[in-house]
Amino acid sequence: MKVAVTGAAGFVGTNLVNQLVANGHEVIAIDRISPAHATESSRVTWVAADIFDQEALADAFAGVDTVYHLVAMITLKQQDELAWKVNTEGVASTARAALKAGVRRFVHCSSIHSFDQYTDSGIVDETSKRSEDPKLPVYDRSKWTGEQELRKVIADGLDAVICNPTGVYGPVDHGLSRINGMLRDAAQGKVPMFVEGTFDLVDVRDVVRGLILAAEKGKTGENYLLGGEDVRLIDAMRTVADLCGRFRPLWALPLSVLKMIVPIAEPISNLLGSDLVSRASIAALVAQPTVDASKAKAELGYHPRPSAETLADLVAFLADSNQMGKACPKSGQRFEAVTAS
Repeated sequence: MKVAVTGAAGFVGTNLVNQLVANGHEVIAIDRISPAHATESSRVTWVAADIFDQEALADAFAGVDTVYHLVAMITLKQQDELAWKVNTEGVASTARAALKAGVRRFVHCSSIHSFDQYTDSGIVDETSKRSEDPKLPVYDRSKWTGEQELRKVIADGLDAVICNPTGVYGPVDHGLSRINGMLRDAAQGKVPMFVEGTFDLVDVRDVVRGLILAAEKGKTGENYLLGGEDVRLIDAMRTVADLCGRFRPLWALPLSVLKMIVPIAEPISNLLGSDLVSRASIAALVAQPTVDASKAKAELGYHPRPSAETLADLVAFLADSNQMGKACPKSGQRFEAVTAS
């Protein structure tokens, strides 16, 4: 089968392309550039295309059965015009191109953040309220608006489904993503303390499996939450530090203290070009909802792996790919990553 992946050079994209090739598919890998770590296989054709160029995308989608749309701009800022455009107009442009090319199915990788994290029940599922509040961060609002743009194209005849992963981490990652980067720092013994907080984290390999299952079994127009496991972040950092025999974080900074610091620290962080210390980053930890992925499990056959497995595999991958600095003397772990052939 011939399939296409937008954002193919990214974290999720790399893992998805590898899995699709392993499954025997011919892949049109679409991104602005073909990176140094690009999947090399006779079954992969790299295409440099802009998601706002519908004609170029439609040409790339010619003869394609399924399109996986992964392109997104992740930010913790309150406002960001480019992120808004990529996450809303970019979805509409890619979906219109897929409709024009006559693809059979379109799978949109959205985010748990398109659902408002603050719920009275403390649980987020596919029926929960959406991220409409203008006070929410731009990423949350743009991911919800992007889904609305996609639904307009569904109404015009595109067969599409939407997947909403939680916090994605694990191998293979040549970036590193924000979560993987923090875990790498902890594995190197560079994190003496961290913020208190729990978040649902999901292995990137499980996200990939969920996307493929959605393409095969998902119902048109439906959302599927791809959750993993509630992980106390400082515990995850202590685990990877222990695997590497390094200094582990000693204590967690209470969120109440952090909230007092943010009004002062956020402007400084902005001046330094970082969005790590922001109201948005703190809000995600304060909410700490339980994510109900039972719909994906029941309708798609989706089953995520435990966090302990992901953390061990991530440490092994970072060591194998020379992203750790020094070897991890206590890990003794090897991971099995899907590779294109």
